[in-house]
Amino acid sequence: MFIQTEPTPNPNVLKFLPGRDVSEDPRDFVNQDEAAASPLAEALFQLDGVKGVFFGYDYVSVTRDPAGLDWAQMKAPILAAIMDHFVSGAPLLRGGAFSSADPDGQDTEIVAEIKQLLDSRIRPAVAQDGGDILFDAFDEETGVLSLRMRGACAGCPSSSATLKAGVEQMMKHYVPEVTRVEQVI
Repeated sequence: MFIQTEPTPNPNVLKFLPGRDVSEDPRDFVNQDEAAASPLAEALFQLDGVKGVFFGYDYVSVTRDPAGLDWAQMKAPILAAIMDHFVSGAPLLRGGAFSSADPDGQDTEIVAEIKQLLDSRIRPAVAQDGGDILFDAFDEETGVLSLRMRGACAGCPSSSATLKAGVEQMMKHYVPEVTRVEQVI
């Protein structure tokens, strides 16, 4: 098994591409307790300096503690943990599948349009940088769209610029009811 690595715009996040599907639904682990749901995330959190793990469709993003080890020291153990997991055939998650999908039965037409634009245009672009962006809320009175950044995008120095210059402009263009985009932390 050959695992490629790619840098992300966030210097504290590295993207690992195992050359196979990782997770149908993106999943973010921000601490050791959350990582208990996944044998792979748990193994990664046991390594020195790992502060976060994100599973994308075909990649694993690992966030390092900026005050800890550098990537040169962390890369080999991370690669070994990922390889060991996939070679073992162990499930990605314990206790069944995880779905991040929200019930769509109550979405207004505008919210459905926003989610469709997120899924078709924005999330694929954000995934290239090792992260994800999720719908949180839309206030139809003010036109404020709240989005949640995950993976490499959470805490990235350029995520604010991505939201304002990229996502907000695209949303305003395709969904005129959107007046502003804000990040939920």
